[in-house]
Amino acid sequence: MDDQIRAFISYLDVERGLSLNTRESYERDLHSFATYLGERNIPLLRASRTVIISYLLHTEGQGMTRATVARRLAAIKSFYRYLASIGAVRANPTDHLDSPKLPKKLPTVLTVGEVDRLLEAPNVTAAAGLRDRAMLELLYATGMRVSELVALDVPSVNVELGFVRLTGKGNKDRVVPIGSVARRIVGQYLETARRQLVRDPLALALFVNQHGKRLTRQGFWKILKQYAEIAQIGGSITPHTLRHSFATHLLENGADLRAVQEMLGHSDIATTQIYTQVTKGHLKEVYAKAHPRA
Repeated sequence: MDDQIRAFISYLDVERGLSLNTRESYERDLHSFATYLGERNIPLLRASRTVIISYLLHTEGQGMTRATVARRLAAIKSFYRYLASIGAVRANPTDHLDSPKLPKKLPTVLTVGEVDRLLEAPNVTAAAGLRDRAMLELLYATGMRVSELVALDVPSVNVELGFVRLTGKGNKDRVVPIGSVARRIVGQYLETARRQLVRDPLALALFVNQHGKRLTRQGFWKILKQYAEIAQIGGSITPHTLRHSFATHLLENGADLRAVQEMLGHSDIATTQIYTQVTKGHLKEVYAKAHPRA
């Protein structure tokens, strides 16, 4: 069993180039499965669909979460696909074996007051501070992903007409409007701060670091955490939190779901609909506080 798992992990490294963390996770999950089979004298190459389902039920019975069960099944399915591809098994016992449905976790959303404190946290008298304010304003104004933010080039943003052209997942382009505050701040950044930060006058990157190079996702993450502390925003905040807040605040104020879907760049409106669950929760809170017989 160990040799078969070891060969599979090597395949994940060499052929698929998966990260060390992912390979270690697969290895742990497969050794757990192999131990279960070993206790029942069942060879890995002869495990049936029924045995695999029994193992998953056993895992769930040990108090493991659905996410853990789903992860272990994913490792087992990948393993048997590999065994089938090299002819070690005639048939893949995990074919048509579905993962357990995981409950959708509602996104973390900031209040309008928290967003205001976050956006006003940077010191705009400094070049880096004005750059940071421009980035935060753009994120909240458009709901763009952080990967889209750091990939922006100067020609992508039209401050005068008030729109930004984004390239999202699958290299799909979309145009998203920019509000008046974001237009003003980004305009100020382009006129002053960016000229101080950029080293190469021909550089296209809209947002650059202290070395004049394009800002990275990791760099923005550090910046966001810094301002979240200044704004005294509790809990975990990520770049996606502003995207969630953008969508939720639009829907709370009557925006059309299809329009929000288009601005977010979601291919499926079902992905956007999760924000309606957040707004329903908000309405319940408002009702509970305001209705005399709530």
